Amino acid sequence: MTTDPHERRGRDFIARHGETVFNAARRLQGDAPHTPLTRAGFAQAEEMGRALRDFLGPRPKLTMYASATGRALQTLAIIAEHLELDWHDAHHDNRLTEIGMGAWGGRYYADVVGEFGPVVDERGLLRCAPDGERYEAIAARVSSWLDDTAQDDGDRLVIMHGISSRVMRGVMTGAPVDPCGAPVLPGHPQGTVTMIERGRETVVHLGTGYAPA
Repeated sequence: MTTDPHERRGRDFIARHGETVFNAARRLQGDAPHTPLTRAGFAQAEEMGRALRDFLGPRPKLTMYASATGRALQTLAIIAEHLELDWHDAHHDNRLTEIGMGAWGGRYYADVVGEFGPVVDERGLLRCAPDGERYEAIAARVSSWLDDTAQDDGDRLVIMHGISSRVMRGVMTGAPVDPCGAPVLPGHPQGTVTMIERGRETVVHLGTGYAPA
């Protein structure tokens, strides 16, 4: 039985990681586990950390979660330092990772576009690779994570990715199912933090990175 995310006690701060070397090179990143942040990415993480400290104060009572990818964990390290929290206390979960891009993963956008046509639509959603993950599967895994953590009491910080966060935010706010096959909300630039409380979303900090994908 799926838990209604509107009923969770506490606020969820959903953050999109900072810019990576793949983003800067315009390569399809997908669920690649190790794509380090650029200097711009670290600067975006600093901005998120400062914004969250201004919003929550030092040492807030906050359960931390992150995708197990290096870029999410690097982003979390900077934010946790601003909040005076211990990075080692965070929970890592692969259900929070980015859309899997199959054989397109790691390739330059321009090369894939030249071979298959556009890979980003007018809404900023990535086209699914022939052997890649479908949006329905993303919705299923983030919903599974929401179900398993529904009893968390209090505020949470969740560091994840552009596409997967759009789907999870859609699930959490009750957005209608998009033609892509899952509920999705509009994309935000890298380095953005939004707050979801009882199904309503508010932007806490708007990032300066790539948008939407």
